[in-house]
Amino acid sequence: MSRRGWALFLAMSMLWGVPYLLIKVALEELSPASLVLLRCALSAAVLLPWALARGEVRPVLRHWKPLLLFTALEMTGPWLLLAYAEQSLSSSLTGLLIALVPIVAAIAGRLAGEQDRFDAVRLFGMVLGILGVGAVLGLDLHGGQAMAVAAVALVVLGYGTAPLVVTRSLSGVPSTGISAVALGLTSLVYLPRGLPPLVLEPLPTARVVVAVLLLALVCTVAALLLFFALIREVGPNRALAITFVNPAVAVLAGIVVLSEPLTGGMLVGFPLILLGCVLATRHSRPRHPDPPAQQPLAEPVSRS
Repeated sequence: MSRRGWALFLAMSMLWGVPYLLIKVALEELSPASLVLLRCALSAAVLLPWALARGEVRPVLRHWKPLLLFTALEMTGPWLLLAYAEQSLSSSLTGLLIALVPIVAAIAGRLAGEQDRFDAVRLFGMVLGILGVGAVLGLDLHGGQAMAVAAVALVVLGYGTAPLVVTRSLSGVPSTGISAVALGLTSLVYLPRGLPPLVLEPLPTARVVVAVLLLALVCTVAALLLFFALIREVGPNRALAITFVNPAVAVLAGIVVLSEPLTGGMLVGFPLILLGCVLATRHSRPRHPDPPAQQPLAEPVSRS
């Protein structure tokens, strides 16, 4: 990998690892719906004009049915569920549980016929990942957090299956246009529920305002653009390797900035989850090698 590739990789690992921390801070004064509304509206205000100027919105609107499904799986559902979960879960634990996305994506791709076969190593990796999550939950989960964990599980399912919508129904559609329109649609969904508290309640403190601005403009808009650059530099397969680094960044950020505890469940479970994801998403050797297929250009939105 080139120096530019490594620089982009490290930047993306940071930008997609810290949103859980920023969500936790913003929830100190904002409701989950208001937070999602602000994040999406600010991001859309930047990306939509750019996508319109580049002529990338009209091609997206021609595929409105898969676009709606993708938006629901990637943003509208997951971002509210994440905010709900972090009302009772630590940011570090939430980020660690999201690490299961590659395993879910591998299973979904296999069921859809878009992934190579599962060999013994990949199956072993899935078992390791599940054992890692079991260790985290068994050692760290407390009463009253079951619903929050269930919410994160739904987020993982959404994040793991949304790329299939892109590869099957939105392949060749401009990625920036997809992201911009999806952000705008999610803003409209949460406008009735998220706007009244913002109007009726006192203005949030500077700490929360900064967290929301960073979440929207840096961890969503800037991260998205950097991810496209990373894909162009190193290819889609290497670019998605940031998924294995993000949870470590999320755990470290929560511990250092918010003084969240480094628990026994994290110490036991995180290495198992990480190793399991690496093994579960490795490419199996086909019995009869086929010509390499062209990879889709990009994963269209940021993951957090």
